[in-house]
Amino acid sequence: MATSAPTPVRFLTGITTSGTPHLGNYVGSVRHSVRFSRRADVQSFYFLADYHALIKVDEPARIPRSTLEIAATWLACGLDPERVTFYRQSDIVEIPELTWLLTCVTGKGLLNRAHAYKAQMDRNTARGEDPDADVSAGLFMYPVLMGADILMFNAHKVPVGRDQVQHIEMARDMGQRFNHLYGEHFTLPEAEIDDAVATLPGLDGRKMSKSYDNTIPLFAPREQLQKLIAGIVTDSRPPGEPKDTEGSALFQIYQAFADAQETETLRRAFAEGIAWGEAKQILFERIDREIAPLRAHYEALVNDPARIEKILLAGAEKARAISRPFMAELRHAVGLRNLAAAGSRGAKRPRASKSAKPAFKQYREKDGLFYFKLLDENGVQLLQSLGFASPQEAGRAIGTLREQRGTALTLLAAQLEPIDYANMRAATDALEALSAETSAGKSD
Repeated sequence: MATSAPTPVRFLTGITTSGTPHLGNYVGSVRHSVRFSRRADVQSFYFLADYHALIKVDEPARIPRSTLEIAATWLACGLDPERVTFYRQSDIVEIPELTWLLTCVTGKGLLNRAHAYKAQMDRNTARGEDPDADVSAGLFMYPVLMGADILMFNAHKVPVGRDQVQHIEMARDMGQRFNHLYGEHFTLPEAEIDDAVATLPGLDGRKMSKSYDNTIPLFAPREQLQKLIAGIVTDSRPPGEPKDTEGSALFQIYQAFADAQETETLRRAFAEGIAWGEAKQILFERIDREIAPLRAHYEALVNDPARIEKILLAGAEKARAISRPFMAELRHAVGLRNLAAAGSRGAKRPRASKSAKPAFKQYREKDGLFYFKLLDENGVQLLQSLGFASPQEAGRAIGTLREQRGTALTLLAAQLEPIDYANMRAATDALEALSAETSAGKSD
C-alpha cells in the first residue's frame, strides 16, 4: 500500500525593517535560516517585518529602504525565492486580522511579562517617570503581532537567539488558548536555537543592535569594514601581555565566523599576548573572506529595486494561497460567518443513497497534468486541485488530505483552487468521514 510523503517541517523567521542589516543579523538569523532552507525536508517562510518597524521607526522613508536592503541581503546570501516563501509582512492582509483574533484570547497578564515592555517600564521608573511613559499600544501588543506571524503559517520551528525565546513561548500560549476555545487550528511552535548562533556583541561590547548604534553593517565597503573593526573597544593591555577571551567582543565576533581550528589558534594567540591591532586585522580578514563574495551580488540587487519588488509580490501571492483559506477557516471558527451561506444549509439537498460516501476522483487532463477533486456523498464538488506533474504527486497530496484532514487544507492550499469558508467546513467534514471510514476498516 502506497504511503503519503511525510509532512515537511515548517521553519519561519523574519527581520524587522528598521535599519541596515548588520553582522549580528547575518550570524544570528540570515546565515542560519538560509542553511535550513536548502534542506529537502523543510518548508521555509521568510518575511520582512515592516509592521513591526512601525513600533520603532518614525521616519517613513527608512522602512522601504531597510526593506530593500534586508531583502537584498537574504537573496545575496543564497535564499532561493522559488524554493521558499519569501514575502513582506504588510502584503499579507490576513496577519493584522489574525492579530485581532489572538488579541481577543490573550490575557493582559501575559503581555505584562514581555521583555521589551518591562524594559521600557524599568527605564522609566529609573528616571522617576510614569512607568508607562512613551509606551505605545503597539509596543505592548508587539508579542501578539509576532504570534500572528508565526501561527498564520503554522510554523513548527522558529530560529531565534536565546533572548527571543519568550516570544515563541507567548505564541504557543496564544495558539493553545485559541485551540482550547475554538478547536485545533494552530500548530504550537517551538524555538529552534543553534548553540553555534550567538548573540553578537557590537563595537562597544553590548549586544549588536541598531538601538545602541553599535553595529557593523554587513555589506559595508571593505575600507569601512576595516575601520569599524579597528574601533572595537578593547582593554589597555599592551602587546606581550596575555589577554582574556572571556568577555572579549573581538574574540566573540571572530568565533562566530571561524571554524574550531581557527578559533583555537586565536585563543592561543590571546594567551601569548597578541597585540590588539594584529587581532583586529585577523578578525577583519576572516570576516571579509566570507562576506566579500556576497557583496557584489548584494550591491547589484540593491540597485534594482523593481526586481526585488517583483520577487516580494510573487512571494506574497504564494503566502496568501495559504493565509486566505486559513483565515476563512478561523473566521468560521470564531463565528464570523456568511449569513446567506449559513441559511442555505437549511435548504433541501438531493438525498444520497445509503451507500454513497465522499470520494476522491483522480484524472488526467489534455494538458498532460494530473488532477483530483473531492466530492461529497451527493456528488457535489468540494475541492479541486491544480495540476501535478505525475499521478504519484497527486496521490501523495490525496494521502496527506486523508491523513491530516482540515490541517492539510492549509498545508496544501497552494496546490488547490481557492476554497470559500463554507466549502472549507464541508470539505473538512468529508475528510473526517473518510478518515473515520479508513480507521474502521483498519480495526476490522
